[in-house]
Amino acid sequence: MSQSPASRDRILSGMRPTGRLHLGHYHGVLRNWVDLQASHDCFFFVADWHALTTAYENREVISQSVWDMVVDWLATGVNPNLATLFIQSRVMEHAELHLLLSMIAPLGWLERVPTYKDQIAELRDRDLATYGFLGYPVLQSADILIYGASGVPVGEDQVSHVELTRELARRFNHLFGREPGFEDKAESAISKMGKKQARLYRSLRRRYQEAGDTDALGEGRALLESQQNLTIADRARLVGYLDGGGRNVLSEPEALLTHSPRMPGLDGRKMSKSYGNTLSLRESDADIDRKIRTMPTDPARVRRIDPGEPEKCPVFDLHKVYADDATRAWVENGCRSAGIGCLDCKKPLIEAMQAEVAPIRERAAALEADPGHVQQIISDGCDRARGVARETMTEVRAAIGLDYRQR
Repeated sequence: MSQSPASRDRILSGMRPTGRLHLGHYHGVLRNWVDLQASHDCFFFVADWHALTTAYENREVISQSVWDMVVDWLATGVNPNLATLFIQSRVMEHAELHLLLSMIAPLGWLERVPTYKDQIAELRDRDLATYGFLGYPVLQSADILIYGASGVPVGEDQVSHVELTRELARRFNHLFGREPGFEDKAESAISKMGKKQARLYRSLRRRYQEAGDTDALGEGRALLESQQNLTIADRARLVGYLDGGGRNVLSEPEALLTHSPRMPGLDGRKMSKSYGNTLSLRESDADIDRKIRTMPTDPARVRRIDPGEPEKCPVFDLHKVYADDATRAWVENGCRSAGIGCLDCKKPLIEAMQAEVAPIRERAAALEADPGHVQQIISDGCDRARGVARETMTEVRAAIGLDYRQR
């Protein structure tokens, strides 16, 4: 799996709308988005249809949660001038591609997705005996494939979903990738690259097909990714023309394993709304102070003079995220020697968290005061996303034979 895609490759990532976000979302996802948008063509979307797969009865909650979440995205530095922000359900092409992919998705593939049984076991209080829940990995695949995303940032638990997406793209291309006049269309696409780049492409194609030079194949694919004047369809044709196969209507994405610190909650477990152990991105200074001061510590430290063990203390887990080496060493030594009390240990943590949240909270307040601006950002993003999605669906329909053009 690729860890660092080439510059300006397209990245696709989404989040289910769950309302205001917490520090776990910030450290686990949003900081990575902010980094990616500077060097990649990023599409970040509100996965509202995905939210319905497990919470379809909570329509009012989902509606408000969308805007709360988008405000938090913007407040943390996700920039609509660098990335495309949109709502999944406002780009209807997602639903069409999902439907078409579902026609060729073997049922066994979906039942074997690891998270399927895991979530059924975890969410026992929800009615998950629905097609929407079983088929949500196909919808997720449609989300990715419709934008020709080359990379999808995921954690370890989501890698299987990207693998399913790759398998569905491969199956689709195998079934529908042979189009009439393929070579003529490929040659026409080469002419759009300019003389120098076209000459290089032809040279790399010969090196791979005649000499089996796999480096030439990689160089050729990289060359095509850099061509700004090629449509998604032309690029797909030329990838297939390069390796001697048919046209790859849908491109296979790579799972980009994201490295993010485990964000512990106030009780030592992973920070999660379901555990009620979160600090929101808009938490007030007073609430941060109160919540951290009342956090449980090492149970062995009953009295101030009792020595403790930092590795058994939830507060120290947060120090691993926020403290520098010197502060962590001070906490470890002071705790084990009883040289500092638990409130002494918590003070630099409170200050660090307050400093991190304050500017986010201020930007969020300004955005909340101007909802029209936030809605316009999403509207513009939906327009751009829709344009790309429509281009893909034109090619998908033609490949399947749903364009009804006379040959």
